[in-house]
Amino acid sequence: MTADPAYIYKKKADHAPELLYPRGTVTNRTVTDAASMCGTPFYLYDGSLIADQCRSLLHMPRAHGLSVRYAIKANPSRAVLELIAAQGMQFEAGSMNEVKRAQLAGIHPGKILLTSQDVPDKQNLLLLKQLMHRGLNYTICSFLQLQRIAPYAGQNGIPLCIRIHPGQGSGASATRNTGDAYASFGVQQGELPLVLRFAREQGIEFSRLHVHIGSGSEPALWKENVLRTLHTVEEAFPHVTTINLGGGFKVARMPDEDGADINELGEFTAEKLRDFSRQTGRKLHLEIEPGTFVVANSGYLVTSVIDIKPNRDNEFMFYLLNGGMESNPRPLMYGARHPFYMVSKSGKLLWSDFKAGQPDCPGVIVGRCCETGDSQCLDPRGIVTPRPMARPGLGDMIVIGGTGAYCSSMAPFNYNSYLQAAERMLVPGQGLRLIREAQSLEQLVNNEKGLAGTGRQV
Repeated sequence: MTADPAYIYKKKADHAPELLYPRGTVTNRTVTDAASMCGTPFYLYDGSLIADQCRSLLHMPRAHGLSVRYAIKANPSRAVLELIAAQGMQFEAGSMNEVKRAQLAGIHPGKILLTSQDVPDKQNLLLLKQLMHRGLNYTICSFLQLQRIAPYAGQNGIPLCIRIHPGQGSGASATRNTGDAYASFGVQQGELPLVLRFAREQGIEFSRLHVHIGSGSEPALWKENVLRTLHTVEEAFPHVTTINLGGGFKVARMPDEDGADINELGEFTAEKLRDFSRQTGRKLHLEIEPGTFVVANSGYLVTSVIDIKPNRDNEFMFYLLNGGMESNPRPLMYGARHPFYMVSKSGKLLWSDFKAGQPDCPGVIVGRCCETGDSQCLDPRGIVTPRPMARPGLGDMIVIGGTGAYCSSMAPFNYNSYLQAAERMLVPGQGLRLIREAQSLEQLVNNEKGLAGTGRQV
């Protein structure tokens, strides 16, 4: 797709590079160089930061072994998967299509754990069996899923993973709590005896127990889940050798937020696993499935200011961007806050949430969609809330940080028939790489059929 020339950055000055996110490698110069290549809007990923996050996870404290699986749903772009695989990570897929995408990125089925709400139909059941034969690990999350796969797994002596509902959950919002009474994930406690009895009858052994409480969960509740899971293993799962605690590590996107200390959580978990081993003689392997922690702060949504207008009472200014909820839905869905960076047309970093000193210029960042909720300044109740910021000019770029996870993978791109944005990555040792072309209108309408059976060329 050819970028709209109105939003193509034209270099006018060469300002000194300044880091956007303090722990990353992306600078204002990176942003302007990328914008000159493809125009805005686009996503930009910091490959060095992704690699650093992977290494920090792989070096977490452990008692009897550790496997780290990246949650593909956080960001399934092929280059992202390839980079993460190169660090030695394994993968967790939430659907059969995610398994296929991982394979297209060169990832062997033996490095993938499929944990899905989906119940395989005849065609997908055949594919599931073929992949399990090649080493795919499969988690059953319901009695019906177990009934579908039990004959094959039992006859071939393939152990399964079972996800159970923890009975208590935690998340950064109600919709990300996977363990409360209104969450359908996993085998529910009341149905567990039936499932275990059926598994014994079919000769099925569960080698993994999967218990995940939610995304962005509080560290204290994550620790409680460790204790609860170990109790469940001792009481009901004599053959389990691995416990999978999911992901959900709390990530700080904004400078005033506190993220989870994975080393402290790792030390706690390792200590409890050692205690469990001393008491039972069983050495359990630990497995975790982070997604947000790996990629969230590596991502930036780079947009341009296309209009500026005051609100009704002149209390603040609306800054209208050419990328909003159709590219970053998290404020609308969760009331999530993301850091803002302002880069001038000439490439100067004008202001950011990470720079000292906040200007007293209330503003609201909005997108182009025909929704009042298309704003990057929403509180958890969905109410537009002005934030202090500098005053950009028309054509200046506003970069929205913390958009590496659950943005490109979850956004309603084609609302109002807007198009999916391009993706670029700053790759260590390689510079800027285009990792996804921008969607074209032809691709958007390609599967549509008119009443006459054909459509006109765009």
